[in-house]
Formats: sequence, structure tokens, C-alpha cells
Amino acid sequence: MAAVPPGLVAEDQTPTGRFTTAAEVKPILNATRGNWIAVREYDGQDLVYVTHLWSWRCGLAAMAVAVNDAPMQNWPMPPCHEALPSPNAILDDDPQPYLTFDLGSVQTVRVQLVYDDLSMELEAFSRGDVLIP
Repeated sequence: MAAVPPGLVAEDQTPTGRFTTAAEVKPILNATRGNWIAVREYDGQDLVYVTHLWSWRCGLAAMAVAVNDAPMQNWPMPPCHEALPSPNAILDDDPQPYLTFDLGSVQTVRVQLVYDDLSMELEAFSRGDVLIP
């Protein structure tokens, strides 16, 4: 994908027990593929959430998202908080794990993940499959 940042290098895959490597998070993300993203109608907008992916981001090197027919765009993730007991935690100072769009406009979302071992996954979601109340 064109949105993958250049210069990525595969990281050591020695399991840490803290879910900070592709070896540790890939099985979880594969098992929970249907939860990677969510779409919510809120306050007159569509919100596309990636909270689930960010909760396992320490094993990821990059993430890109495309809504409807738009091209893939890199979506920077917050840093892995290695100094904390839960390095994948989303902290108050981290960016919000959603993007906003016009109400009803999000029909499909494609997500490409680049794990920190440089393997990749691509998944597509239709609105009806990921719409939450």
C-alpha cells in the first residue's frame, strides 16, 4: 500500500508477555478481525473507530484506512507506552481513536495493518457489519 511509511524495519519477535510484538498480537487480531473497526452515528456525524486496533498497537508498525472509494491513508497511532504496566493503554493525552465523516456517508472501510515483523493484513468492512448503536 502506498500509505506504508518508508523505512520500516522488522523488529525482534521475542515474546515479551506484554503484547508488544507481532508474534503476540497477530493471533488476537486474527481472532477478533470483525472488531477491528466500528462505525457509530453520533451528534450528526459518522464516527469511524479504531479503538480495538489501537488496543493492540504495540505489535503494529503502521495502519492505513480507506473510507468508501478513497485511497488508503496512513493513520498514525499513539506510541507504545513501554514504561507503563499496560503498554497498549490509550491515555488521555493520546489522540482520539476515531475519524469523523458526514452522517450516513461511511458505507465501506478498508484497513491495512503492517505488523512489526513487516507482515501485512487487509480487511474490508461494510457499514451494516460494523455499525454500533
